[in-house]
Amino acid sequence: MKLAFIFPGQGSQYVGMGRQMCECFPAARRVFEEADASLGFSLSRLCFDGPAEELQHTVNAQPAILTVSVACLRVLQERGVVPAVAAGHSLGEYSALVAAGALTFADAVRIVRKRGQFMQEAVPLGTGGMTAILGLDVPKVEEICRQASDAGIVEAVNLNCPGQVVIAGETHALERASMLAREAGARRCVPLAVSAPFHSSLMRPAGEKLARELEQVTMADPQFPVVANVTADYVTSREDVKRLLVEQVYSPVRWEESMRRLIGDGITTFIEVGPGTVLCGLLRKINRQVDCWSVQDPDSLEKVLACLKEVS
Repeated sequence: MKLAFIFPGQGSQYVGMGRQMCECFPAARRVFEEADASLGFSLSRLCFDGPAEELQHTVNAQPAILTVSVACLRVLQERGVVPAVAAGHSLGEYSALVAAGALTFADAVRIVRKRGQFMQEAVPLGTGGMTAILGLDVPKVEEICRQASDAGIVEAVNLNCPGQVVIAGETHALERASMLAREAGARRCVPLAVSAPFHSSLMRPAGEKLARELEQVTMADPQFPVVANVTADYVTSREDVKRLLVEQVYSPVRWEESMRRLIGDGITTFIEVGPGTVLCGLLRKINRQVDCWSVQDPDSLEKVLACLKEVS
């Protein structure tokens, strides 16, 4: 069995996430305490009690998801579960780098809060967003974005799985692209509950600010390979880690390619570490032959540990 950890990104947050892990496991509780101390406010209370509207804000959601993911990671590590490789969807790439020892958790939680702030500030509220296009392949969606570009900037930015491509851009261009997609046979066009066009070229100002923050952070070479969103390939040096984290802000997330790369290299088992089960759902659409389980609370942890015993 070759094992990969995969870590969720923004959109997986929910009120109450991480509470049971914190109550049951001192290793998880220490992560929440470290997050609160690093940020100077009670992120743990926001995770556990909400309100949901505040947790949804990009500047809060990103450090919150990272914290819950790392809390779950620390418990898995205590149980001796170690992956051969890791990957994370967008924000989740920071969790993967913490898992690989390239980035300390204290640095990561501060950086992703800044990252969320920079991404939110890059485009005025209400002028951009994201829409999931269901039922069309990547080349078709990219062609539609080119056709819609007369209405403004719109780009394919999350290449998630067969038949699911997320586009991002300026509001009028998104509307035009959605209309063209429906005409081309898209099953659905679903506007996402986000406040900015993440991973589009409109995020370049956020990338420039993030680069300055990352310059002040000491990184290590990853202890095991991490698949980068930007390249769908392994990153193994600290220099490449920093560069690709900056580019990731304004570049497409090549998730389907990343998962196919891991499967092609012999990964047979995936554990989604953190809130939700979005990535397991995407993986089932990419390849049904591999196992994917999620760890987000004590019950799911025990189930995964039992399943790992069976396949080892």
